[in-house]
Amino acid sequence: MTVDLILAALLILSLVATLWPFLVYPLVLRTLPTRPERPEPGAAPSASLLFCAYNEVAAMPEKLDNLAMLKARYPSLEILAFDDGSSDETAALIEARGDIVALLRGPGRSGKAHGMKRLAAQAGGDVLIFTDANVLLDADAIDNLLARYADPQVGGVLGSLHYMGQGDSATAAVGSLYWRIEERLKDEESRTGNVLGADGSIFSIRRDLYPAFPDSVLDDLTVSMAVIFAGYRLVKAKDVIARERLVTARTEEYRRKVRIAARAWHTHVHLRPQLRRMGALDRFKYASRKIVRWFGGIFILVGALAASALMLRWSPSFFLIGAAAAAILIWTGWRARGGPLAALVDIVIAYAATIQGVVRAMRGGIMTVWNPAQSR
Repeated sequence: MTVDLILAALLILSLVATLWPFLVYPLVLRTLPTRPERPEPGAAPSASLLFCAYNEVAAMPEKLDNLAMLKARYPSLEILAFDDGSSDETAALIEARGDIVALLRGPGRSGKAHGMKRLAAQAGGDVLIFTDANVLLDADAIDNLLARYADPQVGGVLGSLHYMGQGDSATAAVGSLYWRIEERLKDEESRTGNVLGADGSIFSIRRDLYPAFPDSVLDDLTVSMAVIFAGYRLVKAKDVIARERLVTARTEEYRRKVRIAARAWHTHVHLRPQLRRMGALDRFKYASRKIVRWFGGIFILVGALAASALMLRWSPSFFLIGAAAAAILIWTGWRARGGPLAALVDIVIAYAATIQGVVRAMRGGIMTVWNPAQSR
């Protein structure tokens, strides 16, 4: 095999691997048969709504109003909050609404995973509902979520996250597009069996399935995967709607993705023995939506190097012209406040942040605490 063929093969494989989670994987899912739910008559389970907060004073008034609305609509709903050592008035605002929410104070900065474990240990509901401090739930979200537990094989239910502010910046626009694709993937995964993991905006599990785990992992991924490991279904409800504002600043989004990726890799290592025991379809879903995406930055780099090497072998002048054009496009996209070039730069930045987080975790880096984005 000639060098040119090897380089071309690397370029094609890198392109396929990069596009796999967003193009090839969804097409594969659409060919799979539907696995219907089988609800049985009975009373709706009781529920506890849990969230952690740190320095969320700006979001808290609207959050507390939203919780008051949910409590009025669903009076038996237990609502618990954990304050992770806020230095602003977050804890005071929550404590002032003791009529609707019970507050647990942490010893300092201990992280969301630690806080959620504390809340889950105190919660009394049959179903634990997890959300974030800056997320708002629609009025019928609780009823629609609990209705899915009428199927005794359903052990966990995800909601649908609708982002707001997608027109505020290129970073927000890319985040919105990414999440719309993610939501469609979860819909297809749910239709065909199990969704492979939840995010923290809105998801729930049966309380007796809540697992033990270290503070270094992503609690939402760890807790939701426990449903699958226990032999139950993890499904998504389109009519359980949560709303959250997008991060608009590149630097904040970059730090957020690094932290999430690092914790995701620690989670993967923690769950690896159980992942190996999953069925073939669930292992395929997990690899397609998680592992391939985590290493997308490497696939892009390999593809770019292969393309550069091919151009250099074919024509050094063509390589120089291409390199100069690419540099100009990247610089223009970096400086732009919107448009396709800015979006392209943000996509590359997102991949770079993800691989940096994974590498940091592989080297032993642990990121247990978080800071809320100020650009939401």
